[in-house]
Amino acid sequence: MNEQQEAKQAYNASQIQVLEGLEAVRKRPGMYIGTTGEKGLHHLVWEVVDNSIDEALAGFCHHIQVFIEKDGGITVIDDGRGIPVDIQKKVGRPAVEVIMTVLHAGGKFGGGGYKVSGGLHGVGASVVNALSTTMWVKVYRNGHIYYQEYHRGKPVADLKIIGDTDRTGTTTHFIPDPEIFKETTHFNYETLRVRIRELAFLNKNIRISIEDRREKDKKESFHYEGGIREYVAFLNRSKEVLHQPIDLEGEQDGIKVEIAMQYNDGFACQLYSFANNIHTHEGGTHEYGFKVALTRVINDYARKNQLMKSSDPNLSGEDVREGLTAIVSVKHPDPQFEGQTKTKLGNPEVRTITDNLFSNSFSRFLYENPDIARLIVEKGTIASRARSAAKKARELTRRKSSLESSSLPGKLADCTSRDASISELYIVEGDSAGGSAKQGRDRMYQAILPLRGKILNVEKARLDKILSNAEIRAMITALGTGVGDEFRLEKARYHKIIIMTDADVDGAHIRTLLLTFFYRFMRPLLEKGYIYIAQPPLYRVQYGKTLKYAYDDKELTKIQGELPSNVKPALQRYKGLGEMNPEQLWETTMDPENRVVLKVHLEDAIEADQIFEMLMGDRVEPRRDFIQENAHYVQNLDV
Repeated sequence: MNEQQEAKQAYNASQIQVLEGLEAVRKRPGMYIGTTGEKGLHHLVWEVVDNSIDEALAGFCHHIQVFIEKDGGITVIDDGRGIPVDIQKKVGRPAVEVIMTVLHAGGKFGGGGYKVSGGLHGVGASVVNALSTTMWVKVYRNGHIYYQEYHRGKPVADLKIIGDTDRTGTTTHFIPDPEIFKETTHFNYETLRVRIRELAFLNKNIRISIEDRREKDKKESFHYEGGIREYVAFLNRSKEVLHQPIDLEGEQDGIKVEIAMQYNDGFACQLYSFANNIHTHEGGTHEYGFKVALTRVINDYARKNQLMKSSDPNLSGEDVREGLTAIVSVKHPDPQFEGQTKTKLGNPEVRTITDNLFSNSFSRFLYENPDIARLIVEKGTIASRARSAAKKARELTRRKSSLESSSLPGKLADCTSRDASISELYIVEGDSAGGSAKQGRDRMYQAILPLRGKILNVEKARLDKILSNAEIRAMITALGTGVGDEFRLEKARYHKIIIMTDADVDGAHIRTLLLTFFYRFMRPLLEKGYIYIAQPPLYRVQYGKTLKYAYDDKELTKIQGELPSNVKPALQRYKGLGEMNPEQLWETTMDPENRVVLKVHLEDAIEADQIFEMLMGDRVEPRRDFIQENAHYVQNLDV
C-alpha cells in the first residue's frame, strides 16, 4: 500500500481533535474573523475554501468551485475525500457535525489529518456556521451522500443519508447573518475573483472556478500549471521585462520553498511573500532569507566574474531589488504568525532554509545563464549610482526637528498645533485655490500646501530624479516622515493628509499622480489611513436668501425637486476650486462639520501595484484596454 492510500484510509474521526465550543463566536465575532464589515464577510468564504485547499495540498482535491448564489449565500464544492462522517469518540457525534459546530475542531490541529494546512485564523467552518442564518453540508463519501443543515450554528436535525454516489467530495452552502454583518451581506465578485486567482497561482495543481449566479455569464476558471512562475509573468504583463521568469523550488525538513522572480526595466520592487497561501503583508523570516541570499549571491557572482571594479562598494539590497518582481511561497507544517496584523511569518528556521535553498539554485542559474546574470548585475550597478545621487537629494528634504519651522517649504502655511493626531495638511491644486484655502482654514489645526501644476509621474522615474522635483520635495519636507527606505511613520506631522483638487480631468490626474507617489514611497500613510480625498461641491444653488450646495448631479436633482413651485434658482457649476471664495471653500470643503472627505483604503497591495503600473507606466496597450473595459462606469466627465 502506497503512502497516499494509507493517508486516504487514515483520514477519519480519530484525527478530528476538539479544543473548544462555539459559545463566544456570535457574541464577539470580531475576535474570530477580524471585523464584521465587508472584509470579515468575505473572510467567511476563505474559511470554507481553505478546507478544500487543504485537501488539494494533501493531493486529494483537483477542482474547487465557488458560487455566489441568488439567495445571498455562497456554495463551495470540491472533489476531495469528503469530510469524515464516522463518530468522533470524544463527543459521540459524527465528525462532520463536530467540525461544523465546535470551534477549533478539524484535521489541522495535530490529529495527523494534514501535513500542511492553509488559512490564517484556522477557525474553520464552525465560525462560518455560527455567523450564518443557514448552513448546510453535503458529504460524498463511502458511496453515499450525507446531509446536515444548521441554523445559526446549531444542527436542525441529525446527519442523514439522502442518496448514493460514486464520487467523493464536500459541498457547503451558507447564508451570512444580517444580525452580525449589519454593514453589508453583499458578496463582491471582484474581491472573491482576485483571491481565487491568487490561490490558483499559489497551488499549481488546482483548478478553482467562480461563478456569480446573480448575473448571467459571470464566471471564470483559473488553473496555472506553471504556478508562481506564471504569477510573476502576470504581475509583469504591463512592463518591459529583461528575461523569462526564473523559478526555483526545494524542500528541507518538511518545509517546501518556492520562489519565482523576474526583472523588468522599471524602478519599483514588487516582492510578495506567502506562507501556507496566506499573503504575509509584513514579511517575515522567509522574505528576509530570500532578500539576504539575493544580495549576497549577486555580489559574489559580480566579484568572481569581474563585473564590478575592486574599488566599487557592494551592491545593497535596495540596488539588487530595483525592478524586481518576485514571489516567495513557503508551505510549513506549523507556521507561527506574528506582527500587528498576524501576517508576519516568525519561524526562525525558515530564514536559514529559504536562504540555503535559494542561494544554491540561484547561484547555479547565474552561472548557467551568463547573459541574464550580466543584465541583473548591470541593473543593480546603475541603481547603486542613482542611490548615491538620491542620497544627496534626500538631504534637501530633511528637517532638523519637527518643531523647527525654519526649514519648512516657504509655500506651506503651517498650522499652530504641534499635535499630529489633530493636525491636517491640505494639498491643494493651484495657487488660486491655495490662497482661498489659506484664508478660509482654521489655522489652529489646518495646514495648506499649494502645488503648482502636475507633479512628476514617479512610476517612470528613479528616486534621485523624483527628489529633484521641487513640488515633491516640498511635500516630503512638510510631512516630516522621510521617504522610501528612510520613511518613519511616527515622524508624520499630520495624521490627516487631504488631497484637494478640481473636479475635472486635470484634477483627477493630479490626484492619481499624488496617490502614486504616496503608494510607491510613503505606503504606510495609506496603510494607516492617513490619506483622504476632499469632495468639493459641483453646484451652488441660490434662491432668495437660501443657499445650498450639491456634490453631484443626483443631489442637484433632489435640491431642485424640493424647491417651491415657480422658483427659478441661480445655478452655478463650479469648474474649479479657485472659483470659490474663502468662506465658501471653508463651508463646503474644509469645515469638519459639513465637509465630505473620502478615506483612501489599501485593501490589496498586489492589485494596487497592478493598477498604478497600468495607469501610470510606459506601456499604452494595457492602459487602453483598462479604459475600454471601464469607460461605461464614467458619467458626466468634463473634458
